[in-house]
Amino acid sequence: MTIPGGGRIRGAARRLAGAFVPSVLVLLYHRVMDLPTDPHRLCVSPGHFAEHLDVLKRYGRRWRVRELTTALRAGRLPRRGVVVTFDDGYADNLHHAHRLLQRYDTPATFFVTAGYVGTEREFWWDELERILLLPPALPPALVVTVDERRYEWNLGGDALYDPQAQQRDRGWHIGHRSDPGERHRIYRALYELLCRAPDATQQRVLGQLRTWAGVPVAARPTHRALERREVAHLGASGLVEVGAHTVTHPCLAALDRRHQSEEIRGSKLRLEEMIGHPVTSFAYPYGSRSRSDYTPETVDAVRKAGFDGACSYLAKPVRRDADLFELPRATVGDWDGDELARRLRGWLDA
Repeated sequence: MTIPGGGRIRGAARRLAGAFVPSVLVLLYHRVMDLPTDPHRLCVSPGHFAEHLDVLKRYGRRWRVRELTTALRAGRLPRRGVVVTFDDGYADNLHHAHRLLQRYDTPATFFVTAGYVGTEREFWWDELERILLLPPALPPALVVTVDERRYEWNLGGDALYDPQAQQRDRGWHIGHRSDPGERHRIYRALYELLCRAPDATQQRVLGQLRTWAGVPVAARPTHRALERREVAHLGASGLVEVGAHTVTHPCLAALDRRHQSEEIRGSKLRLEEMIGHPVTSFAYPYGSRSRSDYTPETVDAVRKAGFDGACSYLAKPVRRDADLFELPRATVGDWDGDELARRLRGWLDA
């Protein structure tokens, strides 16, 4: 595969590799996919991911999370190292990302949400997009009950959504400060309501929304989760470590101790049954302690479940004194290789 701008990328990578890096950077991806809309900026295009891997193969030692935790326990980190991780368990992790990882001989850890494996449903945030932001016509009035509280919205003229308007709004994402229309405002409001809700509440609300909008349950092929046989294939590949990401992807801090333990331990057991060997690495959904996505009690539950380490979201390097159960990770965007190299330098200076 010829990468556009390959010489420029290799030059940037060589400059980066010459830097003193007494640490390991853990990089967080979610999807390798080209999609017309991406409300949470989860996608990196296959072309850009190839550029990233071209940079990383010159960056330093490439590990999975399990090798990183082993090295930390032994007090031995390389001067330069990188760990590629993926969260959630989308099918494109196998069909796009894994293919490129093989081409560049780059190991990775895939954190899989065990309860979505092999189901007919999309991840709840994707289904919310499919119901609210894609249909050309929706009923003008929406009434939803969330935990016995009633919410009402009126879409007004945005009940109709013509192709020109959809094309205009395709670059919108939830990080924007403003919304192009009422559909996007409702999407944002419901996302905030559901983000900390348990899976049962999320599914009840999505059921109300599907009935209101008249859309089916079935997942889009572009948004489906891995199947059991695909998880097993990843686990047997030799290049990939399969890690756990809970059963239903809840905000763990919003659950009591018992339900946290069930989500954490249950994901480990389910995935071990799929791949036939131990699952030793974990990633917290949403993943930021500063946003109260998980708590010290959550960390304790992960430790007691038998994991060797866990990843959070915090853009800084892993040093020798890092907490094994709160390993920082830097989220990667849909950047070209030069931009990734620049960001790597910035994270190292953090």
